[in-house]
Amino acid sequence: MAAPTASNLSFSSSYSISRLSLFQHKKTSFLCTKNSIIKRKCRHGGAVKCMVLEKSSAAEVTRTKKQSVYKLQTLTSWLLKQEQDGVIDAELTIVLSSISMACKQIASLVQRAGISKLTGVHGAVNAQGEDQKKLDVVSNEVFSNCLRASGRTGIIASEEEDVPVAVEESYYGNYIVVFDPLDGSSNIDAAVSTGSIFGIYSPNDDCLLDLDDTTMLDNVEQRCIVNVCQPGNNLLAAGYCMYSSSMIFVLTLGNGVFSFTLDPMFGEFILTQENIQIPKAGRIYAFNEGNYRLWDDRLKKYIDNLKDPGPSGKPYSARYIGSLVGDFHRTLLYGGIYGYPRDKKNRNGKLRLLYECAPMSFIVEQAGGKGSDGLQRILDIQPVEIHQRVPLYIGSTEEVEKLEKYLS
Repeated sequence: MAAPTASNLSFSSSYSISRLSLFQHKKTSFLCTKNSIIKRKCRHGGAVKCMVLEKSSAAEVTRTKKQSVYKLQTLTSWLLKQEQDGVIDAELTIVLSSISMACKQIASLVQRAGISKLTGVHGAVNAQGEDQKKLDVVSNEVFSNCLRASGRTGIIASEEEDVPVAVEESYYGNYIVVFDPLDGSSNIDAAVSTGSIFGIYSPNDDCLLDLDDTTMLDNVEQRCIVNVCQPGNNLLAAGYCMYSSSMIFVLTLGNGVFSFTLDPMFGEFILTQENIQIPKAGRIYAFNEGNYRLWDDRLKKYIDNLKDPGPSGKPYSARYIGSLVGDFHRTLLYGGIYGYPRDKKNRNGKLRLLYECAPMSFIVEQAGGKGSDGLQRILDIQPVEIHQRVPLYIGSTEEVEKLEKYLS
């Protein structure tokens, strides 16, 4: 059989081999690819086989394209790919998987809150003196249990707990996880969007759980507090899960922001947005203007400026949900600014640095935005206490910098 000429060789754009054609050659063999023919010496001499890619029919190409539509990447496979690429290690992969499982459980509880009688106040207050909703307590337990069971967390710190908790020795791992198990829980009874926020810090050997008869628990707690109080610059990963019309899991590992949406058909998070970039500017602001009279005069001037149509004839639009996760997610996608300033009642603002401000600021910076307390970058602030509060202004870079000029 004669060897095929160049005119006989045609290639499939999809690289699929529709049929193998064989031909004889004494000295060499050829591997035919889309762009080139690679000549290789024959090991044994004599007859040699060579693959020739024949042109796929139009029907085959169409079928290949249709099949690609159904190629889905789950959060699990995405995390494994990050591990293979050396972005994260196997330990962190397990921690993030346990967090995603906690979010699925909490989402189910939120959706059935009315049916399961989980609406309303629990009857207790948290470490900040706030009334706890029933779902605050349940969500905190779910989050804590999933992290403990992962076997890869050494310290967990929750907005709902007085102090960080050193995980029992039988489950002990290294990573430090801080979280707000259910942000915006005051919206639960009205079925408005809520969410969970988390941040993960690197292992730290200064807080090892090594209890014996002479060790006082207070000493262990104190060491845990010292290790949890890290600036946001030290975050390895951060994310949030929003419980709304869709359940959306947003995550950054310090190499961009990625969004996953839960597919209820088979209970998996599916990658839906890659490398999210917040617009450099936007015309939406989210502030609780019910506190306007309690604000600093400089902040009032800023808000008044946003309402002034100016030469364009279009003022900024006000959008405020009252759930940090919901307001932030909209800002991340559409641009603009979200703010929770200090006022005469809350001299340091109301949002917590460790559980809310730092993780969200890490996410927004990875998306090309900015997080500030009005005077400095949020991620540069060194926490001095577990439940420290700070003002937060977060969103498009141009919008945050505009506000900082008013407050400076």
